[in-house]
Amino acid sequence: MIGYAFCGSFCTMQRSIKVLRSLCAEGNRVLPIVSDSVYTTDTRFGTAEENVKKIEQICGMPVVHSIVGAEPIGNTLRLDMLVISPCTGNTLAKIAGGITDSTVTMAAKAQLRSDRPVVIALATNDALSANLENIGVLLKRKNVFFVPLGQDDPKNKPHSLVCDFDMIPVTMMSAFAGRQIQPILTSPALTV
Repeated sequence: MIGYAFCGSFCTMQRSIKVLRSLCAEGNRVLPIVSDSVYTTDTRFGTAEENVKKIEQICGMPVVHSIVGAEPIGNTLRLDMLVISPCTGNTLAKIAGGITDSTVTMAAKAQLRSDRPVVIALATNDALSANLENIGVLLKRKNVFFVPLGQDDPKNKPHSLVCDFDMIPVTMMSAFAGRQIQPILTSPALTV
């Protein structure tokens, strides 16, 4: 079973949901996991209820949306892989610092403590500033793999990086083999 976790990069949610739909259509069993912000926040990109309902329909099971619900991952609920897509800079920083105060960070901690792969599909406006150090920390960490990423708007958001969502499946295959897919930086710039 694959765990698929959503964080609150709301402008990229639909791109991630498209990948989720493809993974499920291929016959994968997928456990949906959502952060508190995804579970409770309505935005111009959709309501929390709409997003959660869509994710649950695609996966055919309810979302995990609490720390208590995510805690069994790794012990009694063994996932072959955890994909965090989109992964915000906030969640990235917490994983890098070992902070476990949310559903998604608990899922990541639980997955990593059982030496199983975590794939990070990053989407954050501060990747090339405040979060650059955290990217470096996690690139060195065992069983953490990044989806290739690039600047989505270098002129107006020079510190922002967004993963290439279309590369999630091939990154997953590479992570199963224990390898970081290369190149990790894409060019030309991505568009959101």
